[in-house]
Amino acid sequence: MDEKDRLGSKLQEKGRADEDRYFAQRDREALDKLKHSAEADVSKEALMRCPKCGTQLKSVEHHGVTVEECPSCQGLWLDRGELEALSQRESEGWVGRFIRRSLSS
Repeated sequence: MDEKDRLGSKLQEKGRADEDRYFAQRDREALDKLKHSAEADVSKEALMRCPKCGTQLKSVEHHGVTVEECPSCQGLWLDRGELEALSQRESEGWVGRFIRRSLSS
């Protein structure tokens, strides 16, 4: 009778271990899925946001070049091509010289 109980408890322990492994794997998969969806949401939220204050940026045109402007902190955000286009317009001023010098570095 003792031998039967010992084997029965071993089978129960193995069953619990298998169940624990199953739920651990299921939890890992669910967490991975949540992590990937959260990363996608974060990158979508960060798109076109002011790096300084987080307000949604608006595209505006300055001197024929479209740039992104923050309506909250009045920051102006430029891409490399936009910066070059503005520097060509301001060829003789100190801003143009500064921009050309920083772009050539």
